[in-house]
Amino acid sequence: MPEPITRSERLDPEVRALLEMMDAQGVPPLESQDPVEARKSREGPMKMLGGEPVALARVEDLTIPGPGGGVPVRVYASELGGLRPALIYFHGGGFAFGNLDTHDAVCRSLAKESGAVVIAVDYRLSPEHKFPAAVEDAHAAVVWVAANAKSLGIDTRRIAVSGDSAGGNLATVIAIRCREAGGPALASQVLIYPVTDMSSFDTDSHREFGEGYFLSRAGMEWFTGHYLSSADLARNPEVSPLLAPDLSALPPALVITAEFDPLRDEGEAYAKRLQKAGVPVTVTRYPGMIHAFVSMRGVLAGGRQAIQEVAKFIRSMGA
Repeated sequence: MPEPITRSERLDPEVRALLEMMDAQGVPPLESQDPVEARKSREGPMKMLGGEPVALARVEDLTIPGPGGGVPVRVYASELGGLRPALIYFHGGGFAFGNLDTHDAVCRSLAKESGAVVIAVDYRLSPEHKFPAAVEDAHAAVVWVAANAKSLGIDTRRIAVSGDSAGGNLATVIAIRCREAGGPALASQVLIYPVTDMSSFDTDSHREFGEGYFLSRAGMEWFTGHYLSSADLARNPEVSPLLAPDLSALPPALVITAEFDPLRDEGEAYAKRLQKAGVPVTVTRYPGMIHAFVSMRGVLAGGRQAIQEVAKFIRSMGA
């Protein structure tokens, strides 16, 4: 019998119960699976943990132009008519899994709570499509949304990029790309426990929570190995935006982190660099929470609370 896992007493009770249920199920660790196996074993539970999908006035699947062919997107709106803020959402999953369905309940909830038009982007996954495929698809989606804003019911002055984990990484990178290219103009960025440094796992949170708290250090190494075609790419700022030389003149940011997440420190370090560069930043660390808690909104009250915070931030965008 394996030794029982000892976890912090500060863990939220709902989180502790969820982790103990996962322990009992004996889900194979990522590093023991190939990406196809990992997708099969995880995408169903991801949908379940997202909770019941709320009904909306509009949920529409489209395919937009992209560098690798068509990029699937899903457009959500709680109401029809008028021009609304836009939240372009890049899902998490370590660049190796996740899709429009795994984060459907989250995106529906964001659309309902914020009143924004939410556009979820089904970017290409690794290892079949390594870096920079996901970045190119994400950028193409933002350009398309801005170009088609009127027909989507979107106010071009209030477009935000957002995402969780790997998707948070894409949101940071696209915000920098848009600044460098002189557009499309972004009103804000919402970074939910973002990956900001794949070049090193030398942080306190990686050391303290790299085992037993859902996302593991071995899992991060698995994701990185599949995403990058060579190890030296880890220092590329479009892989590790924390290493970008200049973070000035970027849109205001909301950065959400979780107390027991290996990625906590790099997300908060990125927020500090934004602040030092003169970017308005709100940082919220959710106590007792683990990585991916927002996409576990169906079973974690903390996830639902974070969605409320994101919605409030989007409603205030451009006000």
